[in-house]
Amino acid sequence: MASKDEDESKQRMLDLEEKTDEIGQPKSNGGSKPEELTIPTGGGGDADGIAEPQPVSQLLYCDDKKKRIDYVLAWTDKEDPEKQEISQNARRVFEKNLEKENLYLEYDKKLDETIFEKKDKIFTLTYTKDKDYLFEEDKEKYFDNASRSRIVNFILRRKPFSDDKTEAFSFGKHIYDICVNKMIKDGHYSDAYPLHEGHWKPGSVDNTRKRLFDYWANWRNFLKVQPLDHVRKYFGEKIAIYFTWLGFYTQMLIPASIVGLVVFFYGCGISGGSYPAKEVCDPNKNFTMCPLCDFQCPYWDLRASCSHVVISRIFDNGGTVFFAIFMSLWGTLFLEFWKRKQAKMQYLWDLTDFVKEEPPPRPEYLAQLENVTTYKEDPVTGMKEPHLPFWRKRVPIYLMSWSIMFFLAMLAVVAVVGVIAYRVSVLAALQIYSRLAFKLTDWECLRTQKDYDDSITLKLFALQFVNYYSSIFYIAFIKGRIVGRPGNYNTFFGARQEECEAGGCLIELCIQLAIIMTGKQLIVNNIMEIVIPKLIKLIKRKIFKISKEKKMNAPPWERDYRLESAQHTALFYEYLEMVLQFGFLTIFVAAFPLGPLFALINNILEIRFDAIKFITQLRRPLAQRLPDIGIWYSVLYGISRIAIMSNAFIIALTSDYIPRLVYVYAYSPDGTLVDYMERTLSKFNTSDFQGSNVNVAQGVEICRYRDFRKPPNDPDKYEYSEMYWHILAARLAFVVIFENLIVIVTGFISWLIPDVPGELKIHIRREAYITNEIIIKTELLRAQGEEIKPDTLRAIVEEENKKYHTGEGKGDGDPVEGLRYRTSATGSMNLETRKTPSPSPDEIV
Repeated sequence: MASKDEDESKQRMLDLEEKTDEIGQPKSNGGSKPEELTIPTGGGGDADGIAEPQPVSQLLYCDDKKKRIDYVLAWTDKEDPEKQEISQNARRVFEKNLEKENLYLEYDKKLDETIFEKKDKIFTLTYTKDKDYLFEEDKEKYFDNASRSRIVNFILRRKPFSDDKTEAFSFGKHIYDICVNKMIKDGHYSDAYPLHEGHWKPGSVDNTRKRLFDYWANWRNFLKVQPLDHVRKYFGEKIAIYFTWLGFYTQMLIPASIVGLVVFFYGCGISGGSYPAKEVCDPNKNFTMCPLCDFQCPYWDLRASCSHVVISRIFDNGGTVFFAIFMSLWGTLFLEFWKRKQAKMQYLWDLTDFVKEEPPPRPEYLAQLENVTTYKEDPVTGMKEPHLPFWRKRVPIYLMSWSIMFFLAMLAVVAVVGVIAYRVSVLAALQIYSRLAFKLTDWECLRTQKDYDDSITLKLFALQFVNYYSSIFYIAFIKGRIVGRPGNYNTFFGARQEECEAGGCLIELCIQLAIIMTGKQLIVNNIMEIVIPKLIKLIKRKIFKISKEKKMNAPPWERDYRLESAQHTALFYEYLEMVLQFGFLTIFVAAFPLGPLFALINNILEIRFDAIKFITQLRRPLAQRLPDIGIWYSVLYGISRIAIMSNAFIIALTSDYIPRLVYVYAYSPDGTLVDYMERTLSKFNTSDFQGSNVNVAQGVEICRYRDFRKPPNDPDKYEYSEMYWHILAARLAFVVIFENLIVIVTGFISWLIPDVPGELKIHIRREAYITNEIIIKTELLRAQGEEIKPDTLRAIVEEENKKYHTGEGKGDGDPVEGLRYRTSATGSMNLETRKTPSPSPDEIV
């Protein structure tokens, strides 16, 4: 971080003295107009090798036109004098502590309330003075804009606004009144967010944000690869990793969509000509079915279900089994290839060793340790710090937290039995549970932000999993299986259980999935992602009575203030939507082979909708560094394991595939499905009815129902037939064989595909070798008293590359052009020359 010289410091104090009152706060002319404090950290510049678009608006700089604004703190004067004094004192102490960190503060009066954050960056190599020749020499390129903002955010989140200090431990001070987040919560500041770099609309000054809109968010680029390096530069690795994963996931859906279409057309080709469909639709055959309710319901003709049986045959055939096996293998291949893709992006974005670095504790965690009296020596730092005993403190908290979570999830499951009550109760439970999940996670007192994010992700995903999948699991595995038989139906609180149609419950499951994937995900979710931020933006314009002309001429911090806040959980809901979609595609794919195609269309739109939202509708989010997609990978892996069992049971229990096989090979006289429907419809004598249905049995002696039971003239009438037990045994055998076969094959695939590509391993080894050679040869020159210059390093690198080209060097990777420049270039591409549809080298797995 650039430091201030003495003259700059004096000038700042003079300016501050002129603009502030006797307690060090900006003078106010009365009223409640917000005040703003801008915080620059020194010279600007980018260190990632991507040229900053010029010219950059002077509004992004302080009054001296040299220091770039890195962060904005905004507040509104309170009408209550007592509250106003409390807020002023808190801000005075907080800003004094910021000055001690060598931050330059500048005050200004504006209309709205804003804080501009930019955050700290973790470097690939730890800086050491004796090896400073390995690092960038131009101080203007020490930190890019995202790094500068992260540094400021790091300070803001850890500086107190109280003078009450207690004992220090391994990270900062043990202070309850700490961090800008708590000041916002207490109302001392209004909000905190980083500043967008200029405007995105056509005709505005060229800047990074506008370029991302023109070449990424714009719909004309929906078939082009994403400029991920530029996304990473502007939004940080966390958001760039999300878009990388989403793009890779969408690419992997292409082969799944093609296979799904083939299976669908195969089903269409055989549906009308199948013997079961012909028997149901044959006008010369009459199957009189038993009433669908217990009181005064008529008998009905099976031919009424003709179209239902024909359509169900499209999705219930041998192709379904093949597609279930294919998608189970696809899920494993997707996860394995993603690990390879992720390893490459980690290398290109200097995240390879990120996981080895010690993450700092959350400020909220430090605040929670206020009353902790137990101390323990940190094995890393060797210093004593507050400690929560695992068995006495943490275990009871974890048990209580997850017990409440389990209880609420079970409430959602129980609510499935009442359709209308289920919808209302789940919608209410989602709101209550989300708030409770955050409270429970706060209670767990987790040290690092990663631990906190993982815990809250699991809790929120658990309820969403139950909410989205419970009704589908009910249709797939429960509905129609506990009905009973005519004359002895099973009831639940006096109500008879639902039955499946003549073609089975698979078609109903298919319709449910089609509605979710087309209606909810493809249409509703995408519309809401754009409409809601626009409505919020419009409402803010009306509240502040901003004219269109004034809006265009407003400073950037005023424009950004009217955008929707980029919440910490924003990416959680983006991941959640895609992970739930992944679950629909893998867990229930046997019922809906068109699922991957709809998902592919949705994701193509989703990438651009999300890009538009982040560029135009949201304030600039925190540019965080993360090496992977976090706990979502474990969630995806768990879903892929559940999918193996689910598809096995859907084929064995929900579809008619196994009963048809048993009939063909054990009961059919000619090895076909002729008279199959006759064997699947059991007979019932209407004289055995109990209740009012006996009165409507006019002229009907025998009615049919779906089951495998003995006829009424058998000594063991209405008991399960021999065919029922044969089918049950075949179903169980299929489940065992299917699951074990898929587990063995997927396990072999996981073992066969390495997590890190061999070529990447060579690159990493080559870079490590070049680094060692530079250090060894440079230290030798220093020992000989020679001056180390940039040309010296270039000469060493060129020498090693020459040895590489002549076969004398070590390693088989590409030559290294210069270590201090590799970490900044990261394989960036030219935005306007991206190939369509061929991917750039960054997009190759």
